[in-house]
Amino acid sequence: MLTTRFLDPIINALDSSPWACSSGRYARHRERRPVYTPEQRRRRDLSPWTRVQGVLAIGQFAVFLVSLGLVLRFLATGEGFLAATLSVCIKTFALYAIMVTGAIWEKEVFGRYLFARAFFWEDMFSMLVIALHTAYLGAVLGGVGEAHGQMLLALAAYAAYAINAAQFLVKMRMARREAPGHASFGNAT
Repeated sequence: MLTTRFLDPIINALDSSPWACSSGRYARHRERRPVYTPEQRRRRDLSPWTRVQGVLAIGQFAVFLVSLGLVLRFLATGEGFLAATLSVCIKTFALYAIMVTGAIWEKEVFGRYLFARAFFWEDMFSMLVIALHTAYLGAVLGGVGEAHGQMLLALAAYAAYAINAAQFLVKMRMARREAPGHASFGNAT
C-alpha cells in the first residue's frame, strides 16, 4: 500500500524517540495502555473515516511541504508573497478539513468527538496548531502586521504542525505494534 511504503520510514525513525518506548527506562515509570481496545480497533477498521484521514493526512503533508518552500523563499528573497500567502491559506483549510473529519472519526471509534484518552495529548496539541493557523488567517484577512511578520507566524504554525504530525505518526506506530499478528505483539521489545 502506498501510504504504508511512504510512512513506514518516517514512523520507524520516530519510533526510536524516548516517548515511543514500550520498554526500558522510560516505560518503567508508568504502565502504558494500548491505543485501541479490540472493539475500538474493529470500529476503526470498519470506519470509512479511517481512510479519509489517511488520504487527508498525506494531502495536507504535501501541501505543507510546498507551502513551506514558498514561505521560506519569500523570507529569503522577499519574492512570492501572494503565492506563499495562498499556500498557507490552502494548508489551513486542509487542516480544518482533517480536524473536522478527525473528530467524526474519533466519535465513531472512541465515542467522543475530541480528547479521547488514547489521543488526548495529540488533540490538545492540535488545538495549538489550529489556533496558530487561525491567527495567521486572521492576520492576513484583517491586514494585521507586515508581510514578514505574517510569514513568521506561518512558520510558527508549521513548526507546531510538524510536532503534531510526529505525535500522530508515533501513535500510529504504537497501534501497529499492538496489533494482533504483529511480530512484537505481546512482547516487551
